[in-house]
Amino acid sequence: MVKVIIPLAGKGTRLLPITKHVPKPLLRVAGRPVLDYVMDRLEGLEIEELIFITGHLKELVETHVASYGRPSRFVEQVVQDGTAGAINLARPYVEGPVLILFVDTLFEADLTLVHRLDTDGIIWVKEVEDYQRFGVVITDDVGNMTRIVEKPSEPVSKLANIGLYYINDWELLFEGIEHTLAMPKNQDEWYLTDAFQYMIDHGAKIRTAAVGGWYDCGRVETLLETNHHLLREGRSVPYEARDGVSVVDPVRVAEGVDLVGSTIGPNVTIEEGAVVHGSELSHTIVGRGAQVLDSKIEYSMIGDAAEVENVTGSRLIAAPGELSEAP
Repeated sequence: MVKVIIPLAGKGTRLLPITKHVPKPLLRVAGRPVLDYVMDRLEGLEIEELIFITGHLKELVETHVASYGRPSRFVEQVVQDGTAGAINLARPYVEGPVLILFVDTLFEADLTLVHRLDTDGIIWVKEVEDYQRFGVVITDDVGNMTRIVEKPSEPVSKLANIGLYYINDWELLFEGIEHTLAMPKNQDEWYLTDAFQYMIDHGAKIRTAAVGGWYDCGRVETLLETNHHLLREGRSVPYEARDGVSVVDPVRVAEGVDLVGSTIGPNVTIEEGAVVHGSELSHTIVGRGAQVLDSKIEYSMIGDAAEVENVTGSRLIAAPGELSEAP
């Protein structure tokens, strides 16, 4: 049995103004909240409890999690002091192995590996070419992590740390977190990866495991890329062209959408109750109850109940009463 720690206290500042109204893990991509896709990956695991580290809009998170029907606990992170501080809040409730999931990304991995691999821990990684953007994992000859280097300028490794971890030696983990929290902050935060380094320096073996896919949902550009991937891989819903509508697949158009005199696609998701009239949309997500009128928009996110009229633009983020360019 494992406990699962899911930190999701952040404010999602790179997705403002939508995240003023919706916590980032509940943003929908290809018609479902990001958190739901992550929960799918827990199927087949022997889970004792889910521990959610909450903060921004925590009531919405708690209401949504209730729909999973799993034993769950909510711990509020009042001070945003980093990933080590977040995981430390779960310490009073952990008395055995833990799985730690950061939900900025979707991943394709068989997590039942935790029941089959005898090791002190597992860190899942994805090989990338643009290694300078990530924390990368350096390994020994048999695939055990030796250290993590943040955004290296030299190609010391191309194995990106994706924020998915299993720790069997939970006591040494929290000893490492305690050591980390006693040190000066790094760029005003305490990092969980420093606790992993403490574990390794004290003899722990943390194995690396590859994921088949890894899709970022933390920024507008990458969230839209994830939407594209999901539409292409089975989440699209074909739309029969009518009422002067042209369609460039793949698209996902929910039932009850009022769609007239428009061109949509490729890579467009339009959710329940939305109104799109006289507009051109591509590479865009339109939320529930939103209105897009006489506009030409690409690579953008139109949030629930947002209203956009006579707008032409790219990389836009719209929320009720607000419209801005993505940072």
